[in-house]
Amino acid sequence: MIDWFGFVTVAITTLVSAGFVVTMYSLGVRFTAVSADDSGRVNQLAKWGSYVCFGFCVLTVILGIVLIVPHLNEPFFALMGHLF
Repeated sequence: MIDWFGFVTVAITTLVSAGFVVTMYSLGVRFTAVSADDSGRVNQLAKWGSYVCFGFCVLTVILGIVLIVPHLNEPFFALMGHLF
């Protein structure tokens, strides 16, 4: 029998996380383009904003890999149990 609640949970989580990664990546690209505008000066706030957006993308992908691979998620949850 199919666990429909689990199926819907995975589907919604996948859509939300994919939308988050796409949004953060596009904002990072936009901030990178704005940081070195045609005026010749570098906008430091936009530059650091792009670093933060790309960092969120990397963290989301790493978390997804950790949750999918069984050999990685057991130590991860043990570590989270000790931290929180």
